[in-house]
Amino acid sequence: MSAQEGAPPILDFFAFHGSDHEACDQLIADINAACRDKGFFQLTNTSVTRELQDRILATAKEFFDLPLDEKMKCDLRSNKYNRGYETLGAQMLEPGTSPDKKEAIYFGEDLPEDHPCVLAGEYNCGPNLYPPSFGQAFRDTCTDYYDAALALAQDVMAALALALGLAPTWFDDFVHVDPSATLRFIHYPPTPTLAAEERGAGAHRDFGCVTLLLQDATGGLQVQDERTGAWLDVPPVPGAFVVNMGNTMMRWTNHHFTSNVHRVMNYSTRDRYSVPFFFAGNTKHLLTTIPGCEARRDTSDRAYGPPLDGGVSEPIVLRDILFQQFSETYARVQPQAV
Repeated sequence: MSAQEGAPPILDFFAFHGSDHEACDQLIADINAACRDKGFFQLTNTSVTRELQDRILATAKEFFDLPLDEKMKCDLRSNKYNRGYETLGAQMLEPGTSPDKKEAIYFGEDLPEDHPCVLAGEYNCGPNLYPPSFGQAFRDTCTDYYDAALALAQDVMAALALALGLAPTWFDDFVHVDPSATLRFIHYPPTPTLAAEERGAGAHRDFGCVTLLLQDATGGLQVQDERTGAWLDVPPVPGAFVVNMGNTMMRWTNHHFTSNVHRVMNYSTRDRYSVPFFFAGNTKHLLTTIPGCEARRDTSDRAYGPPLDGGVSEPIVLRDILFQQFSETYARVQPQAV
């Protein structure tokens, strides 16, 4: 399949840990260009093995194959930790459309209820909810993948530091001290005849710092060219992760790096499964402006809305902007009072 003009590039991450300095410099330059264009690229030859990638996708399918009453035993609404299962149509990412044609389950770092961070009510801290009918193997696969994806996200953050002209350790306190991340399984049922207002996942920007997406072979992910309005396919590449910047990174870099609008349109007759890993970092961190990004980048040629356009350099604690964005997408589909 030939790539559409302007589609996110496919980059080989092997050079990041290799001994070829010229190849590494070129990789960093390519990452830098991609982050300033659409904030999207694909990475091959990462530290996450194909065996583990295949295992986590199979585990996701195994969960969604459960009867609804079994999945509801992990109900997202049963706790305050952002853990558990959301039903089909529970979220609306794009205002003015129908609820998203997807179901999902959230996991995070599996902390017991008596952990100090949980007792303190810190953002995104708590125990995971696992289906009672599944055994230890399901939990182990989730933990193995969470740990592997976290390590890759930390490497990507080091590469982003280099792309910004900083030392590779510049983000270390943010990414290694109490880092927050969310592992999510998503299932998109076949929707070959989507109506005009329907989406698998509506057009949106991600909330956190960096997203690592593992997608199956079905396809359906699209990134918008915000200069022309055109939608560009991001075709699945075996073994690759789709990497994209979130609103946190765009704000932190004063729009030098882009959090781009994207969506999922599953026109296939097949079920689509994906496993995004949303890396937020230390949610107690006070975001200011990264050195070298003090001069605001001109984004007048792009479709950035007012919520991201004003006061981007004002200091703000990360957890506050994450909670606000997350809550809004679920509030849109709450029943209206009568």
